[in-house]
Amino acid sequence: MTGPGDIRAASGAPTEAVLGRDGLDALVQVLRRQGRTVVGPTVRDRAVVLAELDSADELPHGWGVELEAGRYRVRRRTDGAVFAHSAGPQSWKSFLHPPRVRQWTAERDADGGLTVREDEPPGVSYAFLGVRACDLHAIRILDRVMIGGKYPDPAYGSRRKGVFLVAAECTEPGATCFCVSMGTGPAADTGYDLALTEVVDDGGHRFLCRSGSEEGAAVLAELPRHHADEVTRTAAAEAVRRAAGNMGRSMPPTDLRALMRDNLEADRWDDVTARCLNCGNCTMVCPTCFCTTTEDVSDLTGDHAERWRRWDSCYDLDFTLLHGGPVRASKRSRYRQWLTHKIGTWHDQFGSTGCVGCGRCIVWCPTGIDLTEEAHALHQEATRQGPTP
Repeated sequence: MTGPGDIRAASGAPTEAVLGRDGLDALVQVLRRQGRTVVGPTVRDRAVVLAELDSADELPHGWGVELEAGRYRVRRRTDGAVFAHSAGPQSWKSFLHPPRVRQWTAERDADGGLTVREDEPPGVSYAFLGVRACDLHAIRILDRVMIGGKYPDPAYGSRRKGVFLVAAECTEPGATCFCVSMGTGPAADTGYDLALTEVVDDGGHRFLCRSGSEEGAAVLAELPRHHADEVTRTAAAEAVRRAAGNMGRSMPPTDLRALMRDNLEADRWDDVTARCLNCGNCTMVCPTCFCTTTEDVSDLTGDHAERWRRWDSCYDLDFTLLHGGPVRASKRSRYRQWLTHKIGTWHDQFGSTGCVGCGRCIVWCPTGIDLTEEAHALHQEATRQGPTP
């Protein structure tokens, strides 16, 4: 259903509309008919996780989350909201840059000959539904790392090619969110095909939907929709503005890159090291950490071998292992490497911060280490000591 308030793209397709529950259902089915694997949030194992969706019924209707440092709980809501939850334990990195990827296999025949077959990149076509603004930025960061340099990763490039991105603007940030400090949310600015802003008020439960690409506008044209009325526009904008003012965490008001660079010997590093388990959870849940290692495996006969690439972590003692031993042998040096790289030297490599303010590393740290707290503590210590002579 269209109306006189429809805004249209150059192709004539609408660029803004209001969807109801039927529009959300139709969106999943349209994307599936295009041959796409639709991935979105769903409730499983007492968490909001990302999984393949067959219908919009599998989305987390009426579920929210309670977050704190080292704590995550799902909770029931009474309003039936679909996207009123914060980031879960997974990010979209799990689909674009999976934890384990086989690179090649080798077979030895009866005559001792060896045949090596390289695994071809998958031909999957993804549609990601419910991507937060912080995660849109994380995907762009991964793009620069994985395919934006001199040596692009073909496996990542194959998965990333043609991904249809449906953003869900954040209207209820969690207690560990700090996207405003990192300039990555809660509003979705660019990099999406469709963006949804959920509104639940006296006017009903609906979604303001706008397109960010011609492909997005073409999909929107296939959905049951109403024209974007001013009441819904105002309610959606106010919900996002309110979210921006309700961040649970913040970074100190200083140049984080310089803060990391100039305080490598701060006493605070010893304090956080005493609490850090060096488990690497923060790197596993981070939507931009990308480090990998390779491992070779063979069967008992020795006639079949495989090489796998898997995620690695800079917290691993062997991560910097050279012929004389690990370069970063202490827990202190490994935590410092992670934090200074994430919000400091990442700029030198890739031209931006590596942190998007999603707060996953805070939630899923078993000892509740909070990188925003550490940044504030380093800033306070540096302020007390004054400038270095």
